[in-house]
Amino acid sequence: MKTIALAASLLLAFNAAASVSVKDDRGQEITLAKPAQRIISLAPHATEDLFAIGAGKLIVGAVNYSDYPPEANKIERIGGYNGFDLERIRALKPDLIVAWQSGNPAKQLAQIETLGLPVFYTFSKKLGDVPTVLERLGVLTAKEPEAQLAAKKYRDSLASLEKKYAGKKPVRVFYQVWDRPLMTINHEQIISDAMRLCGGVNVFANLPALVPTIDDEAVLAANPESIITSGEPGVKDNWLSRWKRWPNLQASKNKQFHVLPKDLLSRMGPRLVEGTAKLCEAIDKAR
Repeated sequence: MKTIALAASLLLAFNAAASVSVKDDRGQEITLAKPAQRIISLAPHATEDLFAIGAGKLIVGAVNYSDYPPEANKIERIGGYNGFDLERIRALKPDLIVAWQSGNPAKQLAQIETLGLPVFYTFSKKLGDVPTVLERLGVLTAKEPEAQLAAKKYRDSLASLEKKYAGKKPVRVFYQVWDRPLMTINHEQIISDAMRLCGGVNVFANLPALVPTIDDEAVLAANPESIITSGEPGVKDNWLSRWKRWPNLQASKNKQFHVLPKDLLSRMGPRLVEGTAKLCEAIDKAR
């Protein structure tokens, strides 16, 4: 028994010291001499990803709004969308940085790269991309069993939703990201893929920008059957009330205005499948 225990201990020690390598969402190879032990997260969804695979305790720094799960609020802040504190990042001595390719400012990311630290970029475009990020982060943190379980849970929930809403009557949807200026999403944004699963048709799917700015006239011309946003109830209700000025708008005729729970759809993490379920329920009401 002592021999077996010793062998197991040696194996664990070997695995902890062995190099690990994966490709990030840019297709770039990220290689660490050993699994990461000090991580900085540059996106709230990346923070959620790391906690989901049991690597939350390895995060030494995170951006503002990294507030889920609750224990994430205790992590030291290193900045936010308007800028990162490079000196603080350097002082925390991270051995891995998890960045958000489309959500972090390019200039800030370029500055991060000058630090010479390994950067794993995330940019999920489809619902099915999310669990692969969990699995790859599992490799980089030596949390592969936990990551595989989290990925399986997500995929199982997603498959259940796909089965439930397959073949449903299409519903034309306008997803409102912001009020002033008025902003929406195109087909490359992951929420549009969630719409597709629900049988929703993104009325602005063909616009070139990921998060395009539009005007009221464009919404009226598209004449969506459902108008949806997400965020704090009350505040976002006021955003949607503007559309009641046009009683001939299909969504207005049928009173199809919906505010979904904050962060469930806007973060490309494990809770996105929960947000998709809420989105499907909202779209289903317009059928």
